Amino acid sequence: MSGPYIIRGSVSLPEAELMWRFSRSSGPGGQHVNTSDTRVELRFDLAKTDALPEVWKERALERLAGRLVDGVVSVHASEHRSQWRNRETAAVRLAALLAEASAPPPRPRRATKIPRGINERRLREKKQRSQTKGGRSGKHWD
Repeated sequence: MSGPYIIRGSVSLPEAELMWRFSRSSGPGGQHVNTSDTRVELRFDLAKTDALPEVWKERALERLAGRLVDGVVSVHASEHRSQWRNRETAAVRLAALLAEASAPPPRPRRATKIPRGINERRLREKKQRSQTKGGRSGKHWD
């Protein structure tokens, strides 16, 4: 592994809480695929971890509710021929998933009034467009 996988700020994935499982992968690799366990499944117990601040953990549990099985989130990787590269991919993917799920919600949009000039210009352009299209019909060509 190439080191701690940063979620955000100084918070990172604890290596001791990551559960790895390996299996045979489909895809490129020829006969190598039939003999090597290169597919990686990385599991992380989100419900029981103490690595994340409580607020982040609640946010992530709420947002990832559809992906969780008994509070555990899992990520798969089988794109590469090498188990090591698949481990890297899975860990980076999990860190990104947790970072996105634990991010604070966006600030609510403040409703603003549309300026009168913009509205008038829009209506003027609509009227001009209507006249342009109306002029294309042959109704008034007597």
